[in-house]
Amino acid sequence: MAANQNQRIIPLDDGWNDVKKAIDKLEEMLDGGMTRSKFATNEYIGIYTTCYDMCTQRSPYNWSRELYQRHGDTIESYLTSTVLPALREKTGQGGTILLAELQIRWTNHQIMNKWLKKFFVYLDRYYVKHHTLPTLSQAGLRSFRTHIYEETKSDATDSILHLINSEREGEIIDKSLVKSIVELFESMGMGSLDAYNSDLEDPLLESTREYYAKKRQDWIATDSTPDYLIKAEAALNEERNRVADYLNQSSESKLLKVVEEEILEKVESVLLEKEGSGCRVLLANDKSEDLQRMFRLFSRLENGLNPMASIVENFITGMGLDVINRRQARLDGGEKDKPDDPKFVKALIDLHEKYLGVVKKDFSGHSLFQKALKDAFVEIVNKDIGAHTNAELMSTYCDRVLKSGGEKLSETEVEESLDRIVQLFSYLTDKDLFADIYRNHLAKRLLNQRSASDDAEKVMIAKLKMQCGTHFTSKMEGMLADLAVGVEQRNEFEAKMREQVTKLDFSVQVLTTGFWPTYKSPEVALTPDMSTCMDLFRDWHDNKHQKRKLTWVFSLGNASVRASFGKKSYDLQVTTLQAVALNAFNDGKTLSFAEMKELLNVDESILKPLMHSLSCGKYKVVSKSPASNKINPTDKFTANVKFSSNMRKIRIPMASLDASHNTKRVEEDRSIAIEAAIVRIMKARKTLQHQQLIAEVLSQLAFFKPQPRVIKKRIEALIEREYLERSGDNTNVYNYLA
Repeated sequence: MAANQNQRIIPLDDGWNDVKKAIDKLEEMLDGGMTRSKFATNEYIGIYTTCYDMCTQRSPYNWSRELYQRHGDTIESYLTSTVLPALREKTGQGGTILLAELQIRWTNHQIMNKWLKKFFVYLDRYYVKHHTLPTLSQAGLRSFRTHIYEETKSDATDSILHLINSEREGEIIDKSLVKSIVELFESMGMGSLDAYNSDLEDPLLESTREYYAKKRQDWIATDSTPDYLIKAEAALNEERNRVADYLNQSSESKLLKVVEEEILEKVESVLLEKEGSGCRVLLANDKSEDLQRMFRLFSRLENGLNPMASIVENFITGMGLDVINRRQARLDGGEKDKPDDPKFVKALIDLHEKYLGVVKKDFSGHSLFQKALKDAFVEIVNKDIGAHTNAELMSTYCDRVLKSGGEKLSETEVEESLDRIVQLFSYLTDKDLFADIYRNHLAKRLLNQRSASDDAEKVMIAKLKMQCGTHFTSKMEGMLADLAVGVEQRNEFEAKMREQVTKLDFSVQVLTTGFWPTYKSPEVALTPDMSTCMDLFRDWHDNKHQKRKLTWVFSLGNASVRASFGKKSYDLQVTTLQAVALNAFNDGKTLSFAEMKELLNVDESILKPLMHSLSCGKYKVVSKSPASNKINPTDKFTANVKFSSNMRKIRIPMASLDASHNTKRVEEDRSIAIEAAIVRIMKARKTLQHQQLIAEVLSQLAFFKPQPRVIKKRIEALIEREYLERSGDNTNVYNYLA
């Protein structure tokens, strides 16, 4: 306490003179170009102590307020008398000169602010806090902003913009200089980026817009689309690097958006449609790198990919229609219209594979382009040419891949082919029609032992199941299950047959009616030996399965017949019907068409293709007179004694008695599916308007898309059967009847 009472009182002017000497020395050092001012330790401690004592003296000798005021006056005086004239002198001498001087003065001010804060640190700790005043650092910054920044910011901004445009033109600039001035703009926000945004960023964005608007006009007039996009991508990368080098990071998104608007958005349609180098040309010429760049750049724009995806869809559709037109030209040129056209299906598969690859690789699998590919192929795949639908052509192609003697493919190639055909199948509107045809082909392969691989059959059904669900493949899976179960029963019956005395090696395949297609089943008059074997099987089966009813389908049976022509014998692989017909010609008999019809007990529609296969095909084991390639009711037949072949085992094919699919049955199944959907919807909704009901039915039907008039017809049928009724208030509204 005694020490405080005896402390020497420092008058304001005396104390200030001591402090002013240090400040004058600091200013001299800064003006002399020293970027790091130095004070001896005892010198600094002396100044600090003087300030401390002046601030801790009792009132009225506490000079805190006066020192705070003189701190501000000192900075203001130095800025207005020394710094401002120096900057005014450099204004108008070129952008770099002004910025360099401003950089020096800003650096000096930061040093000065730091040392003054050290000298007057006691003010910051107590006086500033107690009186809620700006800190010494803040006061120094505000003074610089008021007296220097406000006057020089416009010229500094112009200089920076000039340097940036020079760099855009390929000149080398002093990036560190620009960065230091940008930091000055950031500091003038006093903790925010308001000053930077309004005084530098906004003019920069406007300048950038003007610069790239001119570049856009120059580039679009002279460059192809790929060349233009190369320049555009380079410009965007340069602007991103520019931000990283010396601008505030917050400017990146705004700056890039301006560039994107000017050089991409405003000319997108021109670039995409440009003659000789637009999107269509790049697709046609497989310019993968250019397409990837186009995708990258336009994906930056909001909705920028929509026009590009539309062009891609139209292009793929056009390519698909070219494939269809080539098929049409072949048919117009006289080529026979067959349900088997692997060339056409392969062309569609290759086209899809190619542009699926483009979508994945060049467009990164983007959903817009996946939709474009889907929409294009929905149009392509559902455009039928000729007498046979694409569903039938695709099913027949599957048949070639899966049956023995068809396409010569390895296991891997078979799976790849099935994958690709299932991808095409996914675009089919009439999936139910494909299923019906495929089931017929599958049945023939299985029953005639023509399937190349059971595993491949299961793989294909699994792929269809994955695509369409269990309901779609349940019958196909049932067919495979029938054959698997049938093996055990067949082995058991064959063991029983070995106990019997018979000339025939006889076996039976039992099928479940609901799984398999329906077939014509003529009641042909079998040979006595065949009838005996059938009776044996019927007795055995009825004893084992009393509640099952057997229906014989002779058109699906096959036989191996030993035939002797002269001294040579052959094993003929034929159908059951062919075997019965051949048996009739034993002992050199000659029979007329009418006699054959009566003997076999079959219709003319069945006998004609039967006799055609034996007398007009590749292997003419039966002679007919008169000789021709057509069967007439007046023809006569006998065994061909002159028949000869280099092969001992001969397969004699016969035209199928059944169509590849039953259109009427498909239509009936569709009617049932439509009615079921209507009832399901109305049961849940109770009351619904006509258009809403149509829309909901269409959304529920996965395997085909019926016309609205067909749905309307089924609604009328349900009204007649009292499942639905029309509303009494509005005939356009339906009510569900429980």
